[in-house]
Amino acid sequence: MSFRTSGLHHVTAIGGDPQRNADFYVRTLGLRLVKTTVNFDDPGTYHLYYGDESGRPGTLLTFFPWKDAPSGRIGTGQATTTAFSVPERSLGWWRDHLAAQGVEASDVVTRDNEETLTFRDPDGLVLALVAHPQGDPRDPWDTPLVPGEHAVRGLHSVTLSVSREDATVGTLTEDLGLSFAEEDGNRFRFNAGEGGPGAMVDVLVTPDAPRGLVAAGTVHHVAWRAPDEQTQVDWRSELVDRGVSVTSIMDRQYFRSIYFREPGGTLLEIATDQPGFSIDEPLLELGKALKLPPWLEPNREQIEAALPKLDLPSENNPAGA
Repeated sequence: MSFRTSGLHHVTAIGGDPQRNADFYVRTLGLRLVKTTVNFDDPGTYHLYYGDESGRPGTLLTFFPWKDAPSGRIGTGQATTTAFSVPERSLGWWRDHLAAQGVEASDVVTRDNEETLTFRDPDGLVLALVAHPQGDPRDPWDTPLVPGEHAVRGLHSVTLSVSREDATVGTLTEDLGLSFAEEDGNRFRFNAGEGGPGAMVDVLVTPDAPRGLVAAGTVHHVAWRAPDEQTQVDWRSELVDRGVSVTSIMDRQYFRSIYFREPGGTLLEIATDQPGFSIDEPLLELGKALKLPPWLEPNREQIEAALPKLDLPSENNPAGA
């Protein structure tokens, strides 16, 4: 493959009540809601983007939250764990913080020389906080509830659960340009570039697990980074030439996207790093207002009437912003 991703761009999941979703990810997890918009393919629901201060690629977890969405089933053919990077020696603080917020977390376990704490969001989405021994230089979003010294630095990795690994591994290495890093029993790690937080994926082989069902509490797709639009155009052409069934390029306003499904069942995306989230509102005001793309703006009144009320937690924006 001529093209190699530099790492994760974002993970998109299905949520339930949007207010509960925002309260959890802004207040409990300490992320910033960097964009309040709608699902461009179904504008009757929000699309909420959480990340660092500016929503840089590699920090983002996004949601399509439907208030009455049925619960999904976690299983093969999905990304089953979304992990975030936190500083070393922070997991004790996080365990106490999550307990104070009424969130039950696992004991801290060590795997691949990394300490990991696992828990679920209010809809059952499996999340993990991982302290990478070499650290993570990315700047945190600092809030009164989650101070910068302990705060999330960005995505750490995702885990893809499959019934067999061969075809999925082929997609990761041949279509995304990842490289095999290590094996731990039925878990295989792959790196983008040199690896490290935000540039890793684990393939977990669970042949006896049920097939996953995408609904509330599950991941919808995993997006990987492309540096610019021309790279994405050329990358898509090469995928098509290789026989991959890939979508046309879609304008997501804050990046451009193509989608294809790996043989194990997980929907993958290649998304451009640009133009980013500050193209339609100032950095200090990210997330505060409902933003619509130009082609949906004429329908703003109807769209706003169909969406449930969403009160953005005060931690999301600096005082006076």
